[in-house]
Amino acid sequence: MKLRSHFTFSKQERSGILLLVSLIVGVMAAYYFIDTSETSHLDVSSAKIIQLQEELDSLRAVELERRKPKQYPFNPNFITDHKAYVLGMTPTEFDRLKLFREQDQWINSAADFQRVTKVSDSLLAVLQPYFKFPDWVTNPKPSYAKKKTYNTPISYAEKIDLNVATAAELREVHGIGEALSKRIVSYREKLGGFAGDIELYSVYGLDNMVIRRVLDQFTVKTPRSLAKMNLNTASASDIATIPGISFELAKRIWEYRELREQISDFSELEKIEGLSNQKLQLIQLYLSVD
Repeated sequence: MKLRSHFTFSKQERSGILLLVSLIVGVMAAYYFIDTSETSHLDVSSAKIIQLQEELDSLRAVELERRKPKQYPFNPNFITDHKAYVLGMTPTEFDRLKLFREQDQWINSAADFQRVTKVSDSLLAVLQPYFKFPDWVTNPKPSYAKKKTYNTPISYAEKIDLNVATAAELREVHGIGEALSKRIVSYREKLGGFAGDIELYSVYGLDNMVIRRVLDQFTVKTPRSLAKMNLNTASASDIATIPGISFELAKRIWEYRELREQISDFSELEKIEGLSNQKLQLIQLYLSVD
């Protein structure tokens, strides 16, 4: 039995094949020769389109600016490494600032900041508006008169006699103003002159630190003469006549002496309540234990 050839077609089949081939050729020709790209009917160069684009760009720029971290005024002396990075400083510039501050030195102006860190003029122009220094730097109080101030102790020979010092000379000591200088002079006049430096502690309003500053520069060189009372025979009323000693304290001293019948050394009085070391030194100007 003979098999039918696969390449033998009927007239109807040949017509179908020819039609299919024609269609394939037609589609391929259309793909290669016909321009199927879309033609844009929007004119992007028109004035209206350009205006809309500019508005969009402006809104985009505003939004980007809004999202940026807000910059607040700051003291450049306290910049951290992270802050320096955010500000745009290089590690080397920050290291210069850090080394300067570790030496306990301070930046007090934009010029100081650039001198120390060596930042560029352009970066300084950006940062300078945000620099904030303390009021005593930006608005220093005017100095109307330059006066001499006492800082360190001097020798006895160089010191001024406290009994002849003027109020103006006393005001040269830090902590002594017009009121206190006049009060010292007034108290000295009331006593008839200081008998010793310790009497300065009896001036009202003078604290111990200020008194030490005064005595670094002044001392009693011409003490007023005193007729000392015998502690072992003086009454409480006699002891109360000592300037700076209240009657209550004088009574406690007298009672202590009576209890022991005899005081041979002032150090024995250290146990009396309310008798400070300064008061003890003070009464030794006026009393004796002979």
